[in-house]
Amino acid sequence: MTTTTDTTQEKKNEAEELAPAVVGADAKNNDAAEGVVETVASADAVSEVAIAGVTGGAQAPTTVENAGRRTRPARARRPRTGRGERQRSEFDQMTIDVRRVARVVAGGRRFSFSVTVVIGDHKGRVGVGIGKGTDTALAIEKATRNARRHLIQIPLTSSGSILHEVSARYTSSCVTIAPSPGRGIVAGSAMRIVIELSGVTDVVGKILSRSKNKLTIARATVQALSTAKTGRASITKSEDSSERAKSSHKAQSVVS
Repeated sequence: MTTTTDTTQEKKNEAEELAPAVVGADAKNNDAAEGVVETVASADAVSEVAIAGVTGGAQAPTTVENAGRRTRPARARRPRTGRGERQRSEFDQMTIDVRRVARVVAGGRRFSFSVTVVIGDHKGRVGVGIGKGTDTALAIEKATRNARRHLIQIPLTSSGSILHEVSARYTSSCVTIAPSPGRGIVAGSAMRIVIELSGVTDVVGKILSRSKNKLTIARATVQALSTAKTGRASITKSEDSSERAKSSHKAQSVVS
């Protein structure tokens, strides 16, 4: 039979045999924990270096892990260059009439806009155009292009007026424009806009018809200004012919 002393001795021997294995396992666990701490420290150092490079601040101290790495300098941002100023057109434009028109189709009515625009450079060139579109911006753009295709050149005097009286009729509108030194522009409705944008001054304009249509008035004004003569010789010639006609008429009346 085994005694209590023998049992105690056997337990001591077993404990002495197991002690090196437990110590070795503890050492391995400690080494692994130290490795994890070193890995976390190196990751923190790398993140600090990256943050310093992005913000332009001071870099983190060099450690064993990042000693061989080169940190790129932060790139300087390019200054934003704004869009260049849009080149100003040589023509000034003015919208004189905007109408909403409807077209009847199978599914109902389709609405669009009709716009009348006058353009001019205040130096003797002026034009009237119309344009249609689903919105006003598109209609104005079309009308401007149409007015550019129908520009006329008006011969001006040294004072900016015209040489003689002119008149014209366009559909139901009839207008007349006469030079009037020192009075500026005496006109109304769409006629005044056309005369201002053309650069003509010191004139008196009259609308002789009852029509209130701004499109026809503007086109009648342009048509009248386009008939202005370019020189005094042609005016003198026409005046001479009119004087001859009057004298011949008087002679015939006296004979009769």
